[in-house]
Amino acid sequence: MKLKSFAMAAALSLAPFAALADIIEVKMLNRGEAGAMVFEPRFVSANVGDTVKFIAVDKGHNAETMNGMVPEGQEPFKGKINEEIAVEMTAEGTIGVICKPHLGMGMVMVIQVGDAEIAEDFLDVKMPKRAEAKFEEAIAERPQS
Repeated sequence: MKLKSFAMAAALSLAPFAALADIIEVKMLNRGEAGAMVFEPRFVSANVGDTVKFIAVDKGHNAETMNGMVPEGQEPFKGKINEEIAVEMTAEGTIGVICKPHLGMGMVMVIQVGDAEIAEDFLDVKMPKRAEAKFEEAIAERPQS
């Protein structure tokens, strides 16, 4: 009985930390403020423990990590077309997110987790030119401290 009480007390002591995590919503859109086929927002600042929730506002989109654009300690993710996906941020660093069907049209976004700087070689992965340009635009939208 004492073990059960101890486990309950331990779980309750961690509850305040879970409450500190944010849920950040990102819309997958056919048209947004930045044009056609976009994530909105295109740049997100998050903390380890936060959840980024991708919402399929318009049909035909998904959210998944771009190969080579995931920091160590963060599991890559791949959402299904037309489905919402929620992803917990587990490591500091920069994550490149794409909509696979619309990568060639530049449907990309960036998640910066924690205080880590964006690595100089972040964009050094094979991708369509339009996607690279849109990643650069998203990075330019990051808040300056």
